Amino acid sequence: MVRAALQAGTASRRCVFELYPRRLPPGRRYGVVAGVGRALRALGHFRFDDEACRFLLDQQVVDEPTAEWLAGFRFGGTITGYPEGELYFPGSPLLVVEATFAEAVVLETLLLSIYNHDSAIASAASRMILAAEGRPCIEMGSRRTQELAAVAAARAAYVAGFDATSNLEAGRRYGVPTTGTAAHAFTLLHDTERDAFAAQVAAMGVDTTLLVDTYDVENAVRTGVELTGGRLGSVRLDSGDLPLLARQVRAQLDGLGATRTKIIVTSDLDEQNIAALSAAPVDAYGVGTALVTGSGAPTCGFVYKMVARSGSDDPSGPLQPVAKRSANKVSIGGRKYAARRLLANGVAEAEVISIDRPSDDPRDRPLLVDLVRDGEIVGREPLTAARERHRRVRSELPQEALKMSRGEPVIETLVVHPDGVSESTSYRRGV
Repeated sequence: MVRAALQAGTASRRCVFELYPRRLPPGRRYGVVAGVGRALRALGHFRFDDEACRFLLDQQVVDEPTAEWLAGFRFGGTITGYPEGELYFPGSPLLVVEATFAEAVVLETLLLSIYNHDSAIASAASRMILAAEGRPCIEMGSRRTQELAAVAAARAAYVAGFDATSNLEAGRRYGVPTTGTAAHAFTLLHDTERDAFAAQVAAMGVDTTLLVDTYDVENAVRTGVELTGGRLGSVRLDSGDLPLLARQVRAQLDGLGATRTKIIVTSDLDEQNIAALSAAPVDAYGVGTALVTGSGAPTCGFVYKMVARSGSDDPSGPLQPVAKRSANKVSIGGRKYAARRLLANGVAEAEVISIDRPSDDPRDRPLLVDLVRDGEIVGREPLTAARERHRRVRSELPQEALKMSRGEPVIETLVVHPDGVSESTSYRRGV
C-alpha cells in the first residue's frame, strides 16, 4: 500500500485511522485496555534498518523509492487513545491516529498485535480478580504460551489486578512483583518428601511455600509443619477436589497450630473455578493456562480502519469522513471522540462516541488522552498508574458486570452524530 500510494502521489495525504472493537468476545460484559505502554515503546523503536530494507528489495516487496522512504521512517503524527487500564465496549475508539496515509497505515500490524494480545489477557484477568473477591491472584502461565508473549501477559495481568507473576523477566523489565513455588520434580528428586521439604526450608526459610500433593497431602502437611515449627508460610494444592481438599487442609493446619499458614491453589484455574472456590478457605490463586490464552478469548478482534482523509496534499485541508460498507463489517466514518456517561451516583450508563467533536454533556467523563503529539511520545506513565486506573474505573461498572455468566455488554454504546442526533447503535449486539 505504501509503495502504490507513493507512486500515485497519495501517500502524504492526511488521514485518520482508528483502532476499535466491533464487538466484545461472546458473553463478555466489558473489556480492559492493555498494551498502551508497550505500544508506545515499540513505536519509539519502530525503524527499518539496512538489512530490513535490503530484504524487502530482494523479495520485490518494495521498489527503491519505497525502500528509501522506509529507511527514513519516523512517525511524525498525532495519536490519542484510551489510557491503559481503562475499560472498553463495542465501538470504543481505543486509538485515533492522525498522520499521512503512509505513516498511519504502516503501523497497523504493530498496533493491532500488541493491543489484541494484551487486552485479551487483561480482560480475562479482570474477571478473575472479580471472582477472587479480594484474594490475591498470581500469574503462572509462562509455560503455556510463547516466550515473549509470556512476559507481555504477566504485565497485562498486573494491570488488571494480579498481585504477582512467576515470570522473572516481567519483574526485570516491567517491575511486576515476582513469586513462585517448587514443582513436583523437586520432591521427586529426593529420596523422601521430608528430605525435599527440609532442603527447601533450609534454602528459602520457613516462610516458603511447600507443594504438598506429590504423594499424600495429609502426611505432607504434617511434615511441613513439623520442619518449620508451625511457622510454615504456605502450602500449595495442585490437584484433586480443591474445595474439599482446601477445607481438610485448613482444618489440619489449624489443628497442628499452624493457623497462619496459607493455602494456595493452582491446577488449571479460570474465573469459573475461582468463583466456585469462593466459600473454600483459600488464601491465593495461581492461574496459568486460562489466563495467558484469554480464558477462551485469545484475541479481542480489534480492527484498524481509516475513518477520514483529506482530499488533497494540503496538510491543513478539511477532512472528509470515509467508511466501509462491507456486509457485517460496516464502519462509521468521521473522527471519533469518546466519553463514559455516568449517573449521579457515579455508575456508568453508556459509552458515548461522538463524531467530529467531543461531547459537551456534563455527565460524560472524557476517555481519550494524548499519547503522541507531532511525533513525540507524551503518554508514558508508570505501570502502577494503569493498575490503579483499572481498579478505579472498574468500580464505575453496574453490578451486572460482576456476574461470571455470559451476557451482553453491561452498558450500551451511544453514537452522537455531528447534527447532535444520538442513537444506540447495533454495536451493543456486535452487528
